[in-house]
Amino acid sequence: MNRTPLVSILVPMRNEEQNVRDLLLSIQSLSYPNFECIIINDKSTDQTWELLQQYTQGDSRFRILQGRTLPERWVGKVHACHQLSEVAQGDYFLFLDADARLTPDTLEASLSLMDQHKAKLLTGFPAFPVETLLSKLLVPLQHFIIYFHLPIVFANYTLRADTTAAHGAFMLFERDAYLHIGGHRSVQSSLVEDVHIARKMKEAGFRVILANITSYVSCFMYDSNQATWAGFTKNIFVGLGRSVPLVLFLSLFYTIFYIFPFILLVKGIYMPSLFLLLQRLYIDKNTQQKAYVSLLQPFALLTLIILMFYSMSLSLRKKRYEWKGRTYL
Repeated sequence: MNRTPLVSILVPMRNEEQNVRDLLLSIQSLSYPNFECIIINDKSTDQTWELLQQYTQGDSRFRILQGRTLPERWVGKVHACHQLSEVAQGDYFLFLDADARLTPDTLEASLSLMDQHKAKLLTGFPAFPVETLLSKLLVPLQHFIIYFHLPIVFANYTLRADTTAAHGAFMLFERDAYLHIGGHRSVQSSLVEDVHIARKMKEAGFRVILANITSYVSCFMYDSNQATWAGFTKNIFVGLGRSVPLVLFLSLFYTIFYIFPFILLVKGIYMPSLFLLLQRLYIDKNTQQKAYVSLLQPFALLTLIILMFYSMSLSLRKKRYEWKGRTYL
């Protein structure tokens, strides 16, 4: 492998004025010597465009685009990523969310890991600094689900599509493999495009690596309780394949194995809940999460159950999900 291949860092932005400065400073601090950064302003109605111009002025590594009108049957973020891929020149495409932050050596470490595993896609769940109540309850559960529900060995060492996980905040593709599957056009109507495009990669015979990237990438996913609720509402039932039986099964499973043991505390039965807390502490320690968040585990899973039913009810009633000023079925 060329030791310094060109990496195209591709960032879709829609109403991200609160993230522009910190994201750009993060990218500008990268130690990797050969990258371009292309950012698309996807019809923002805030100061995103003006701030992008301000913080990239004089830096030839950056290019700022204005997004085209969203076509029928496309999801907004997916269409923005597709437009970015059309102009990118890199040997690798790194798709970042605007709320991601990178350490200076992120690209070197990521390319080395891809080379080591002969992978064509590297993704992972970042560290999640959490501030609001709902984000503390829900956002860290992503790591919990990956650690205990996904067979990592099958995810990383087989081409089985049903053992695929991905996080759209950080997805590093080898260019030719990405183009081979049709890029984001191949998942143009997906609300969980990260998982679906990773599955496309596996189905085409390309290796996908799900790595613990929490030492390199942080993601400030939601800045309010309202945004947390809306984001999870949009993704959770769709991410479960819109499967009513799966929602019912998971709700029963979490209630019996992860909520009921804490109810037993009133009876003086401590061991089940202690085991579950130690389990969660292990996850939080390995994913750079604050330790006290683990104490919220039973409330987190109760909130998740409520959210699953709410997201499912919207879908079954043909109500539209709302996200960043757009609506989706």
